[in-house]
Amino acid sequence: MDLSHWIWLATAAYAIHVLEEFSLDWRNWARAVIGLPVEWSDFYIVNALVIVLGVVAANLADVWVGVALAFPGLMLVNAIFFHILPMIRTRGRFSPGTITAVILFLPIGVTCYRVAVGSGRLDLWSLIGSVLLAAALMATPIVLLNIKGWPYFRQDRL
Repeated sequence: MDLSHWIWLATAAYAIHVLEEFSLDWRNWARAVIGLPVEWSDFYIVNALVIVLGVVAANLADVWVGVALAFPGLMLVNAIFFHILPMIRTRGRFSPGTITAVILFLPIGVTCYRVAVGSGRLDLWSLIGSVLLAAALMATPIVLLNIKGWPYFRQDRL
């Protein structure tokens, strides 16, 4: 399988991950454990956009490796920093999404990078760019959720 196929698989894995998070009440976990002021509507929009990003990444894999790899990079960032590490910090309190993060995100995300390396298409700048873009993609909804209540951004003010 080439990188595009792996990113398509990563996109399907992300859909399964969203199902796990929704079914096991990620929203209330995020509010209680990481203090994220998230609503279910935020969850729906962000995860719909993530799936769109996966489709875009799979289609860019042959022409823009660094951008395409931001999707599996996002999966790895999500798995490590929003599931595995919070469970360690909370001494085992389950983070909804951890099952798919460990079983799907880690192996598929790493395989995407390995396939890019094996095909000779991953240079240092593409690697760095994909990691930075992945981090930015992960940070964007978190920053927006945290600033939306600031007076400047409130649309209900007079």
